[in-house]
Amino acid sequence: MEAPPREIIVTDLSNREFLERHAKAGCIGLAGGATVIDLAIRRAERHIDDGAQWSLWSHAFFFQGVRADGHHWVVESDLDIHRKHIRLGVQENRSEKYFDEKLYRNLAVLDFGLAEAQVATLQREALELVASRERYSIREIFGVLRGLRHEELRAQENPMARERSLFCSAFVRRLFLQAGLDLAPGLADKHTTPEDIVRTPVPHTRYILQRNVAQGKMASLRAKVRQKVKAPMEKLRARRARK
Repeated sequence: MEAPPREIIVTDLSNREFLERHAKAGCIGLAGGATVIDLAIRRAERHIDDGAQWSLWSHAFFFQGVRADGHHWVVESDLDIHRKHIRLGVQENRSEKYFDEKLYRNLAVLDFGLAEAQVATLQREALELVASRERYSIREIFGVLRGLRHEELRAQENPMARERSLFCSAFVRRLFLQAGLDLAPGLADKHTTPEDIVRTPVPHTRYILQRNVAQGKMASLRAKVRQKVKAPMEKLRARRARK
């Protein structure tokens, strides 16, 4: 019988302090973002929870380790948009990206206590996916959202799947499969959400930095998300009905 995860809740550290204390090479990172897209993902993941509670998590990434520059780097599949530069797919970033407490109210580090050889495998495979320029597929997210509403579909291939494309949690799932660890048994890799990863049955220690949002503010955020998500979803349904 697999041991339950050891969970440690932290509430009194900054994002920077939390990551500098608990993140290390071979760990998984989870973040709960505050943008409309992040909130929409967290809301959709409520279907995984028996009590229909919103997930804390909207993004997953891999801690690569500290480099010669003294910074801890992560590998992730993300949408990175600057003024004249857009990166959509698997990429490397400094962990300082997650120091902003207004953008990332909740953070987690999952430590599986991996051997050096396993960590090396993960690092090698992560860099291979960076070099091969695996893309971030937004349309695959729509397949995930449909699967969340219909549990029986989650073991099947994502109908929106594309070759050489991985969204954040699918990237982390595939990476760990290369080290012989299946984070979400029974699910197709491209139906894996950040909430599925935090619920992994693989033994680990889970460090969670959690900042609760006041109920009034959360209600306002929920209303905002519903308004933002409703229009594009209605357009998608209309498009499917015409086919």
